[in-house]
This record gives sequence, C-alpha cells and structure tokens, in this order.
Amino acid sequence: MVMEVMIEEIEMEKLIEIKDLTKIFSIRTLFFKTKFAAVEKVSFYIKPAEIFTLAGESGCGKTTTAKIILGFEEQSEGEIFFEKKPISLWKRKRIQFLQKVQAVFQNPFESFNPLRTVDDIFFETVYNYRIAKDRNRVTELIDDRLKAVGLSFQEIYGRYPGELSGGQLQRASIARALITNPTLLVTDEPVSMVDASLRMSIVNLFAQLRDRMKLSILYITHDLATAYYLSNRIAIMFRGNIVEMGPLEEVLGKPKHPYTQLLRDSIPEADPRKKWKGEIAIFDSEYEEYLRQGCKFAKRCPVVMEKCKKEIPQEFLVNGVLVRCHQYGE
Repeated sequence: MVMEVMIEEIEMEKLIEIKDLTKIFSIRTLFFKTKFAAVEKVSFYIKPAEIFTLAGESGCGKTTTAKIILGFEEQSEGEIFFEKKPISLWKRKRIQFLQKVQAVFQNPFESFNPLRTVDDIFFETVYNYRIAKDRNRVTELIDDRLKAVGLSFQEIYGRYPGELSGGQLQRASIARALITNPTLLVTDEPVSMVDASLRMSIVNLFAQLRDRMKLSILYITHDLATAYYLSNRIAIMFRGNIVEMGPLEEVLGKPKHPYTQLLRDSIPEADPRKKWKGEIAIFDSEYEEYLRQGCKFAKRCPVVMEKCKKEIPQEFLVNGVLVRCHQYGE
C-alpha cells in the first residue's frame, strides 16, 4: 500500500513525460540511402515549477526532441504524455495544447515578422487565442506580460523588430509566450545569440518565472555554465541518446559518464594556469558515431573497453543518477 501511494505521488508530480522517444531520419548518398536515429529511446519527465535541462553538443538530438514535443516533427516511436494524457489526444485540441505549451527559440529576430510592428504581433497573438477582445484589456494584458520580463508596452509600441536590441527582442519573445499563461515553456538555446552581458539577466528571468508563475521550463542548451546556475535536474545527450541524467549537483558536480566529464572539463575558466591539456579525437563525420555499433562514444572515450565497441550499453542507477555506460555494469 505504501509503495502504491509513493508511485501515485510520483505520477502526480509529472507535468510532461517522454517515454522511449525515437526519431528516424534518412540520409541519401550517391548510391544508397541510410537510416539513423537522431533521437533514440529518450525518456525523461518534467515536474510542475521545475527547470529541466537537456544539454549536449550540437547535433546530439536536443532540438529534434523539442520539435517533437511541440508537434513540429512526428516521432517514429515512443510516447509523450502531457498532464497524463497522450499527446495524440492533445492533437485534436491543438489550440488548447499550444495555450499550455509555448516555445522560445534561439534567434529572436526569426520569431517576429520584420515588416510588422512588435505590438501588432502581440495583439494578433491575443486575438488568435481569443484571450480578450476589448482593446484596453488586451493592452493591459500585453503590458503585464512585458513587465514580467522587464519591458513595458510603451517600449515596444510602434517599433519594428529591427529597432530593438537582441536582448530586448528575446525578452519580448518570452513575454509573447507568456500571453497564454502556459504551464510549460520549451526554450531552445534561448541565450546563445544574446550578448554575454545580457545572458545572466535572461537566465535569472527564467528562474523568476518558475518561482512567481510556477512555470515549468525545458531548457535546451550546450552551455553548461548557465545550466548549472539555473536547473533543477539535467540530462546529457550524445548522438541521440541520454547518457547521464539526474540531480544537477550530482551530474555536473560528480559526472559519471566519460562524455559528461569531457563536457564539464571543457568549460573555460578565467585562470591562465588552468589550460586545456586533453586531446580530442577527430572522426570522419557525425553520422559515423550515429551509425556505430556498440557505444556511440567509444571512439572518443578515454576508458573504452572492447565490450564498448560491440555492445550497446544499458542504463545503470548510480547514486540516484542514470548512467548509460558499460563501466558501471562490471
């Protein structure tokens, strides 16, 4: 009975759950076509009012995972549950789903039509979702969301996207995402195109939105420094697989997978005495690792075993952290 209650409490904590998500793409060459899994059996969940990070180098499958969640791509296998309902049921209620799940993308200048004023795009968003009809009420709503991100209606009124700075426009894109009062924000590299001086202000903003609005955030990034500052839990992806996942302090503070260790060690430090001393293996193409038998990280791994080259590693639970690595199965 106690176990059943514990399981039920855990299930209640999940706002969104991804189970064995897989996406197969095809590569056409001159003579043949090859299939590879850009995302392979990826599983994780996000709790209410939690910031969950999906991290890894470019091309590891982070953005593809986000696109599937948002409905821009169709999964080949696997299931997604939002508020305990299969994503297939939400597709029949697309407007309701998009009200609850909003996105913030990497380039804010691609999120706004350069030929229209920013306030006009805000008004269109409110009217499309039928949130309010009275213009004064709509203006108050827009101003409220802009103030939540450190802007105001007067700052964007009558101005085109090109007349705002990158930081202002990214804040505006976050404010537009908040118009529908969502419960989940999917953010794909939201600070990578913002000046370094503004990155922490946006990262702090996400933390404030989590605390004030009880907003859950899927934070997709290759920047472990901002992830360490912001996240509750983190999953590290490599070539379509999650190789390590757990509490932030454990994963980044005591990394267990060799790839996670490499990522953490590659973070530059403001100390000339601490120079990079490791060697990076060069491979023919990223598809070589996607198509490799056994562990996809085997060619770059400093502790590679013969088993790694032949057998796909299973997941092991080590101090509350899921690790996909053969060395923990010994």
